[in-house]
Amino acid sequence: MYRYWTGSAWTEAITPNPHGTPAPQLPASGQGTPGHGSGTGYPAGSSRRSTTVWWVVGLAALVAVVLVVVFVVRGMASGGTVLPTLGGGGGTTSSANVCPPASSDLPTPTTADRPGWRVGGKLGYPALTDPWQNGLDNRVPWGALAQEQEVLDQADYDGQGLGHDWVASVLVSDLFVGDGFASTKVAAETVLRCVLGVYYADTVVTENPVSSARHDVDGHSGWLIETQLSFDIPGLNAKGERVLLLVVQTSDADYGLFYASVPDTSSHLLPDARKALAGVKVLG
Repeated sequence: MYRYWTGSAWTEAITPNPHGTPAPQLPASGQGTPGHGSGTGYPAGSSRRSTTVWWVVGLAALVAVVLVVVFVVRGMASGGTVLPTLGGGGGTTSSANVCPPASSDLPTPTTADRPGWRVGGKLGYPALTDPWQNGLDNRVPWGALAQEQEVLDQADYDGQGLGHDWVASVLVSDLFVGDGFASTKVAAETVLRCVLGVYYADTVVTENPVSSARHDVDGHSGWLIETQLSFDIPGLNAKGERVLLLVVQTSDADYGLFYASVPDTSSHLLPDARKALAGVKVLG
């Protein structure tokens, strides 16, 4: 992820694609916080020499940030990662800042009417049959209302009588990502961080990667991540679950998400999730 350097501080905004996002406009003095309009990132009225200095300073700082990110990612790849927490009263890590905040203003689902299928945006799979039940999920980062199927694993696991049920789930959704992602691999890794942060809130989750590889669908670029999660949530019988996450670039500007999570206590449902994954198609 990238930030812009104003000459005195880093901007709050973070972007996965610095080439697709305008740099903030600096005040005429070249000092203080950046403005909000589009612009080049140069101080207004500056000379060619001063703009060069700003670019050199900014480039050096950007290189430092990239190196830090490389080391962090390498450390994460070794397994045993503590995932960022998003909301619920707990703290957040810096990586959680890339995730869009929760909002009640959800995009209108672009769901095709295709009997016997679950379709989100341009991505769909043949609907699973009993015991899978159809539903919707509004928590997908960058997503509209996801078309979901689920099976109850444990009802009211926290004993509070608030309907906090733990389920096995399979869903598809379109992704609204503005400037897009640098690649489907980056997209899958970023969405996974955010999905796990949203779904597990302040729970410490250990991730043990199983595989991460290119997975094209109908000639469209895709990336599939399979990972095993471990956690200890009070009252919950399951202590882990398997996650399958696929991001597909369904057109030049559009992405789709397939996501499945199956608790270890419902491991007999994992073949169903793999069947749904194998049936994913780019539609329309």
